Amino acid sequence: MTNNLSVRHLRAFVAVAHHGSFTQAAQYLHLTQSSLTATIKQLEQQTGLILFDRTTRRVLLNPEGERFLPVAERLLSDFDTAMADLQAVAEHQHGQVGIAASPSTLARLLPPVVKEFHQRHARIGLLLRDNSAAGIEQHVLANEVDFGIGGNHSNQPELSYTPVLRDRFGAVFPPGHPLAKGKAVLDWKDLEREELLMLSTDTGIRAQLSQQPSHHGIELRLDRSTIEVSNPAGLAALVEAGLGVSVLPALAAGTRSFERLLFRPLANPAIYRDLHIIRRRGRSLSPAADALLLLVRQRFAVMPLPPSVEAAHG
Repeated sequence: MTNNLSVRHLRAFVAVAHHGSFTQAAQYLHLTQSSLTATIKQLEQQTGLILFDRTTRRVLLNPEGERFLPVAERLLSDFDTAMADLQAVAEHQHGQVGIAASPSTLARLLPPVVKEFHQRHARIGLLLRDNSAAGIEQHVLANEVDFGIGGNHSNQPELSYTPVLRDRFGAVFPPGHPLAKGKAVLDWKDLEREELLMLSTDTGIRAQLSQQPSHHGIELRLDRSTIEVSNPAGLAALVEAGLGVSVLPALAAGTRSFERLLFRPLANPAIYRDLHIIRRRGRSLSPAADALLLLVRQRFAVMPLPPSVEAAHG
């Protein structure tokens, strides 16, 4: 048998049980007495039980109604609690938002955004994951975060990539290095005779450099690097020790690990690492996550960006 009962029937039953009167219950529920009577009749027809004993002066619960009353009250309480929780999420009163981003993005760009969001929505928890470009994509694919900020590492069909920043590649070297003399912008050919220290081939930065076509005129042979490092902090230590120079995007070269090193943008041609907002296709964001994403877009568009980093348009 199809059950057509609803929260409306439960509220009507509980109100009549508490007031002992159809007239008073109808006033409490802001209904006409005829409408309330019809609702109780529907409830009794659906259950196949009479729930009230009606007298000329009072409406009293019979034994079946008395057994059903605590059940109806619990169901209404659970429903009202669930609705309150949903409304609290919609009003940004509680919940959690997760972002995956590169360590350089987390360190240099997100702190003022996170601070402003936390001031507006103090009850919303924030989960910030730092990872490589491939790891960011995997976090988004697995629904472990709401969105990511990173490079398009593998062009996953399940993900959407919206450009948000352009991060220019440059050379990194110690202050006393000959490259530090004179030129504010270097040519790629200036690195032809240098010992290169590079991030390993499984990183997004190295992968993007390796994808640059030869017709760009870059005569730098990335495969002649004899020392490779899996993370930027280790790379910075080796460059500082004088073992060679490296090529990195401006954001990565501007983190604390590189504070004692110099960065010069590379030209002819200028090459950029594009950073994207990465989302799972077909997955809607919670109101809190949507608010944080909007704030990221707004602040990235107007915040003072590090040299050689610019807002993307597209």
